[in-house]
Amino acid sequence: MSSRLNPYLGFRDTAREAMDFYQSVFGGEITRSTFGEFNASDDPAEKDKIMHSELTITSGFSLMASDTPSSMELPTSSSVTVSLSGDDEAELTGYWEKLLEGGTATRSLSKAPWGDSFGMLVDKFGTSWMVNIAGTTADAASSSGTKSVRDDVTR
Repeated sequence: MSSRLNPYLGFRDTAREAMDFYQSVFGGEITRSTFGEFNASDDPAEKDKIMHSELTITSGFSLMASDTPSSMELPTSSSVTVSLSGDDEAELTGYWEKLLEGGTATRSLSKAPWGDSFGMLVDKFGTSWMVNIAGTTADAASSSGTKSVRDDVTR
């Protein structure tokens, strides 16, 4: 297997619910392990909490998550944002709409100065997301009156 970079999200007692939500957004298959299965916590209240879970999506990416044990501090802020990008407008817009359910758009999904559609949101579990839907080079050039950033990148 080649190396992969996977977002790994930490929750306090809501990893199962969050991963079920992300599966409703992206589809795919979830694998889960609990603290109880591995005797990984001395706290009986944590036996059914998620020690590790992974959502594997058919489009080739995965999302991992776990519950943070009560004996550990859960960071309340992060500068990490999960980014979704590509050129399948219907697929990415669908992800955007589902992730937004119960969440808050911090920048609505709309045409960006670089010619793509771009938006930012925080979902109902507090995870920050960016969605970028690639526009065509011609769209980007005509909207700005100049050549696009993508023109320089592809040369």
